[in-house]
Amino acid sequence: MSETSSPQPPAQPKSFFLCPDLHNYILNHGGGPDEVQQALIAATRALGSVARMQVAPEQGVFMEWLARVMGARRAIEVGTFTGYSALCLARGLGSQGRLLCLDVDEAWTRIARTHWRQAGLADRITLRLGPAAVTLATLPQEPVFDLGFIDADKENGRLYYEEVLARLRPGGVLMLDNVLWGGKVVEPHQHPGDTSLQAICELNDFAATDARVQPSFLPLGDGLLLLRKR
Repeated sequence: MSETSSPQPPAQPKSFFLCPDLHNYILNHGGGPDEVQQALIAATRALGSVARMQVAPEQGVFMEWLARVMGARRAIEVGTFTGYSALCLARGLGSQGRLLCLDVDEAWTRIARTHWRQAGLADRITLRLGPAAVTLATLPQEPVFDLGFIDADKENGRLYYEEVLARLRPGGVLMLDNVLWGGKVVEPHQHPGDTSLQAICELNDFAATDARVQPSFLPLGDGLLLLRKR
């Protein structure tokens, strides 16, 4: 790169094990992003390196599909960023569905709101800004949600897990994102300073033996762990 050239934006997020050609093949054959989603990907990419936090589009396709197959009507998301996953979930919930999103960043979620409106989904999504732990504690402890998605700071992952699981109906599904952490979960000892990695490994280990749930581990995006509440 020459001194006068500008840095290139990060590539579109994808499942970390996929080469670009295979990634494009999957999107072309599996309901890849439409115009609004492509615009949201571009707006997020313009933010720079933080764009890596956006879920992969093939993961978004699966999340929308899962919500539809479940017939889910109420969902909760902890960690919204620029709103791609929320857009997918809200579509899957249908016109009568409602999604509650929790996040702390007004600037990033402003991008989300813009694209939710463009997709005609703003009336299905409620966004509450503030620390998720505080917001979750204010919610009634009733099993009213069909579907939950946690994609926030990893150090508080266990807290979010317990709070959301308590509010999930029996048979409902909780999804945890970034559970592979770029493959580092198989070698955590080589990254002693990565507190997020340590928290992810601890939660993965806990969920694998939690009698309250039935796990299914998928290599989508940066790893997606599905937990069906018994």
